[in-house]
Amino acid sequence: MTHHLIQKYNIAGPRYTSYPTVPYWKNAQLAPEPWIESVVQSFNESNMSEGISLYIHLPFCESLCTFCACHKRITKQHSVELPYIEAVLKEWELYCSLFPQKPRIKEIHLGGGTPTFFSPDHLEQLIAGIFAKADKAADFEFSFEAHPNSTQYEHLQTLYQMGFRRVSFGVQDYDAKVQKTIHRIQPYENVERVTRWSRELGYESISQDLIFGLPFQTPESISHTIRLTQTLQPDRIAFYSYAHVPWVKNSGQRGYDEKDLPTATEKRILYEIGKQLLGELGYEEIGMDHFSLPSDSLFKAAQNKTLHRNFMGYTSNKTQLMIGLGMSAIGDSWYAFAQNAKEVETYTALVQQDQLPVFRGHFLNSEDLTIRKHILNIMCHFATSWKESAMQFPELPQCLERLREMESDGLVIINSDNLQVPDHARPYIRNICMAFDLHLIRNEPQTRIFSMTI
Repeated sequence: MTHHLIQKYNIAGPRYTSYPTVPYWKNAQLAPEPWIESVVQSFNESNMSEGISLYIHLPFCESLCTFCACHKRITKQHSVELPYIEAVLKEWELYCSLFPQKPRIKEIHLGGGTPTFFSPDHLEQLIAGIFAKADKAADFEFSFEAHPNSTQYEHLQTLYQMGFRRVSFGVQDYDAKVQKTIHRIQPYENVERVTRWSRELGYESISQDLIFGLPFQTPESISHTIRLTQTLQPDRIAFYSYAHVPWVKNSGQRGYDEKDLPTATEKRILYEIGKQLLGELGYEEIGMDHFSLPSDSLFKAAQNKTLHRNFMGYTSNKTQLMIGLGMSAIGDSWYAFAQNAKEVETYTALVQQDQLPVFRGHFLNSEDLTIRKHILNIMCHFATSWKESAMQFPELPQCLERLREMESDGLVIINSDNLQVPDHARPYIRNICMAFDLHLIRNEPQTRIFSMTI
């Protein structure tokens, strides 16, 4: 990757876990009624054919990792667990009361925060409560995020017994100086232990999250981290680009200066080193920032063109309806997005008043839906087509014209009715998607709201 291309295209841009992206949602104050109509419509169209997905946000952490910009609540008081579980189950009851038939759940993901902050008993209570009102789809896939320091054998055993077969461990980096800076002291031995336990129990897919671009990372330290990771042979590796967004509320990223971070060029060198090492170790690049062994379902989904991307990241399958449960969780009916209240107290109070706790969202018009498909195609398959009339929209020629410079730089191939992204251009995938993002183009932000693309 040449230095001048990095300098040229390293601009602020979205990560496209949705389109439109959250800053461009039109309903800053969302009434529950239209969201309910959208959810019910999507449920009726898809529940029996493919089932639905649940994202459950478990926001509590015992300490603040300063690289993290997620919505979380820092506390060591585990008395918060049960009231929160009860609120989530009450929210689920509110949704189930809307459905004309029993939901069939194809996908569950427990995210955070730290899901393993919760005791195994409370996690069992949560999942049992969900399935008191739902069935499992035939080809279900349940996953959860886990902090190696707080994950006990009983966590893994309990969730395995509840049907979970995929676990993702947050590793980030093994370098002592980096760990101290990001307030994530986590010995290799802890990661090895939970990985070994997971294999002994029979988990089919073990994932580990690594981050490049963290403060004080060097080529030597990133190589060391990946070689240690390889000794554990996770089935998937998420090799994320660090998103420096210290302006986000509750971010701990003000704890270090930008001068402590690798430059854009240095950051891409870290990525290239990591990518090369992962390739040598047998991992295939899947989508943006993700690698997997050929035996993993994510690789197979990429090969079969069923790879999907949503607020849970990349998934092996698509469901039309994804319901977000818990504080700050985002739901997706395909036709609309809705986000829950971001504060635990507000979220809980609304649920206790028998109200769905949504506070903002967006209803997609026909243009949004078409462009959403193009961006999903590019993010998941590194190609898209407008051969079918349903994939055309009036401003498509202008979108393609915005890509001509990238085409000249060898980063995209534009044909008469389709475009393709060469393998070497995958680091620029966010920039390519931005050419289709009409919300971003029409309303370019006056202040920086996104992380850098490269």
